[in-house]
Amino acid sequence: MLTRPDDDNHLRETTLTSESLFRGNFLDVRRDTVRLPDGGTASREYVVHPGAVVVVPLLDDARLVLERQYRHPVGEVMWEFPAGKLDAGEDPLVCGQRELLEETGYEAREWAYAGRMHLAIGYSTEIIHMYFARGLTKGERRLDAGEFLDVHVESVDALLAGCRDGRVTDAKTLTCALWLQNVARGEWPLDWQPA
Repeated sequence: MLTRPDDDNHLRETTLTSESLFRGNFLDVRRDTVRLPDGGTASREYVVHPGAVVVVPLLDDARLVLERQYRHPVGEVMWEFPAGKLDAGEDPLVCGQRELLEETGYEAREWAYAGRMHLAIGYSTEIIHMYFARGLTKGERRLDAGEFLDVHVESVDALLAGCRDGRVTDAKTLTCALWLQNVARGEWPLDWQPA
């Protein structure tokens, strides 16, 4: 069984200095000098990210709303669940509702918070909040300027097959697929709330 010790101080590092190496439109690359648990020092470089939300949209017929979008850093068009970054001070649920509507045109009657994930703990502060959405109604998409993506409706089996055979490699979508399997089995219940 996984435990959470009361005292992890013997593992913690203490920041001694911190400097910004690069500040972009929404990312900040930093270098910290830290004191290690044994008293030594080390350098830590990482990306400061504002956080994001991913949404698992469930249609009434048990199919899913997915997206295909080109991602420049990896040079590939990826299968993904709808997602987007948090604006400064934005509530994650509000972000999820906004992103679902903007990217897919769907609005949801009910929402359930599944939890959060740290996407790349070795070099990023990014936290992604996971939501499930159901009772979907279709409207008009409101894509941001410069945003290009296709919306697809797929079965859960098709998504899981894509995860298994490597067509789906996006970490947030893979994590949501794990949640989806366990929710469908009744093993991980969700607390559904009206929009």
